[in-house]
Amino acid sequence: MSHTSYLDISPEVQHALNHGLPIVALESTIISHGMPYPQNVATAMQVEAEVRAHGAVPATIAIVDGRLKAGLSTEHIEALGRGGRDVVKVSRRDIPFIVAAGTTGATTVASTMVIAAMAGISVFATGGIGGVHRNAQQSFDVSADLQELAQTPVAVVCAGAKSILDLGLTLEYLETHGVPVVGYRTHKLPAFFTQDSAFSVDYRLDSSLEIAKVLHAKWAMNLKGGMVIANPIPEEFAMPRAVIDSAIEQALLEAQQQGVGGKESTPFLLARVCDLTGGDSLAANIQLVLNNARLACAIASELRQLSQ
Repeated sequence: MSHTSYLDISPEVQHALNHGLPIVALESTIISHGMPYPQNVATAMQVEAEVRAHGAVPATIAIVDGRLKAGLSTEHIEALGRGGRDVVKVSRRDIPFIVAAGTTGATTVASTMVIAAMAGISVFATGGIGGVHRNAQQSFDVSADLQELAQTPVAVVCAGAKSILDLGLTLEYLETHGVPVVGYRTHKLPAFFTQDSAFSVDYRLDSSLEIAKVLHAKWAMNLKGGMVIANPIPEEFAMPRAVIDSAIEQALLEAQQQGVGGKESTPFLLARVCDLTGGDSLAANIQLVLNNARLACAIASELRQLSQ
């Protein structure tokens, strides 16, 4: 039995694969765990529309009733949005359990990359990647997203790493595992809600064609793994660093006091930061995802042309 016997590719995505059209993968944890209903569903539909408007085909990824899905129906997206936090958050280790049980799960960056690669999709747009959590020296809390980037050939367009993380240690981990971090028109690593941080990226590239050429060369040489393409949030939607830092410090303290850890920590922290910023962080989150989708479309289009 081939691994693709567990995979359902939507007609729209299959048509794009058959005809060499650009495709952009999208994750589903952002729908179930990233935002409240109904804003999560509206945002998911808006991101898909943005991808189509920029000449690519969206492939939102999830597991539905035990089937790996590359491309979701509106009904699937609605169900994930309504289910919210009750939907299982699925990383690489969880995939066989959700499939074997025939249940539904929302995919993180790591598991979205796994399923995208199975379907033959190599560009993925999300909000921010996971990383090394603060105080990881004690907790060893490192997102599986980083290990996935080291082994799975999918480029991830994001607004850097989520600013609730230890950005310095996240970059060190990626460097150790040979994952390049590219800044799109920036030398600095964006920190999700803010355009930059105290940390530098490995390479600055100023066009989608330059990025596509590097990806094409990397994979043509059978160099395994993906790439982080860090795309700063547009300036008009960026948040003041002092405001976001203060909200993050407060949220981290509350997480520690309440014993929140593991896969629950990121949704908890993002929700608390949203509350503490009066919803401003959620508005910024939506804009940065749309911005990443636009860049991902451009890279996917250039990559298709290079491949042909």
